[in-house]
Amino acid sequence: MIYPQKINAKKSDIILKILIICSVILGGLLVMINKITTPNIKWAGYCNVGIIYIWITVLYSVYKNVNIAGHVLLHTIAISVLTVYIDYRTGFMKWSINISIPITIIIANVTMLILTIVSYKKYIRYVIYQLIIILFSMLPIVFLTENIVKNPALSIIASGISILNFLFCLIFCANEIKQEIIRKFHI
Repeated sequence: MIYPQKINAKKSDIILKILIICSVILGGLLVMINKITTPNIKWAGYCNVGIIYIWITVLYSVYKNVNIAGHVLLHTIAISVLTVYIDYRTGFMKWSINISIPITIIIANVTMLILTIVSYKKYIRYVIYQLIIILFSMLPIVFLTENIVKNPALSIIASGISILNFLFCLIFCANEIKQEIIRKFHI
């Protein structure tokens, strides 16, 4: 069997640096084009936020040797921040809080549930990420209590799914969760 040649670390670092420089130049060009063509519409900021999001994902994937639950957590937080930024820049109609964050939380919890079911024996590696996602999933409840949410249905569903996912994990993996918390936090 023929395997592709592996790029050494020095070459891959140079390639990443060149691509980052190209991204910075592209971002600058987008701002200049935006100012020349449509100065009253700030579309270049959205493009640059997308470029930053892509680089956060790429650099996290390249330099961190973490499991898939870490990626789920990273994307849950990054997508939530990105949508709040876009919502804020477009007049803060609160669609990010009412729709985007609850849907992102639902997807993260369903993903973690599938990971739990599929890799039950390896679930112990996902416990801390699962707990952080569950804590993050309580944001819609905070938004409800502060009367920030206009339509509470999606927020209630998102938090409910998170609580059910947490209970599922407690029922099937309670001993493993307890051991992992003791090991991680030296309790």
